[in-house]
Amino acid sequence: MTARSIAPAPVLDMPDTLFLDGEAIVIDKPSGLPVSRPRHGGHSIDDLVDAWRFGFARAPVPVHRLDQDTSGCLLLARNPKAQKRFHWAFEQQLIRKTYVAIVDGVPDCDDGIIDMALGKQSTAANGWRMVADPTGKPARTRWSLLASQNKRALIALFPETGRTHQLRVHMAQALDCPILHDPVYGRGAPHPPPGSMMLHALRLVVPRDGKSTIDVTSPWPNRFVAMGFLEMTVVDKAHG
Repeated sequence: MTARSIAPAPVLDMPDTLFLDGEAIVIDKPSGLPVSRPRHGGHSIDDLVDAWRFGFARAPVPVHRLDQDTSGCLLLARNPKAQKRFHWAFEQQLIRKTYVAIVDGVPDCDDGIIDMALGKQSTAANGWRMVADPTGKPARTRWSLLASQNKRALIALFPETGRTHQLRVHMAQALDCPILHDPVYGRGAPHPPPGSMMLHALRLVVPRDGKSTIDVTSPWPNRFVAMGFLEMTVVDKAHG
């Protein structure tokens, strides 16, 4: 009997570290890599945290979540006290996040505020997804139009809450401009290539008592450039 060869597991490239001190790490999460290990198996950020100990006995812990196909700034806490403070800061909406997205369609105006509560809906045919639901959890997003071409637009997004799939649902249902290559809420091909969704966590600002504010910007994604949207300066007019 001939022995069957087993292909080695693929080696994960380490995401870049954007910020590091004694209580926090911010990494540049690639699109296509989930934060938590998927139920069906496969790699995740959980497989990499040991590499970010940097001399500490304890591995860092992600403080928030980015969807699998969203890239950009991801905050990890290096100790339980920092983790608790960061969670509190997220709950109090003290942490500011800036995203950029390429959407399918062009909004009718240059900026606005989406105040649309969200709830979870499950069906046998489609599984679960988030939908507009007046009885759901409050969700609020400020947005501004940065550029447009070929019936697509580059949008800056400033979420004031952090609901599951908030930006994706707000773009699709409130503006009727779904994020390009969104596998759940988008238009077009039902199964876009993994990691191709055009949503990027560009900037993360974390105020801290007694320490300098964490203010990190992730590099502009190459997949945006390939779509013809070059790097732009994005300013949150509400905070500067």
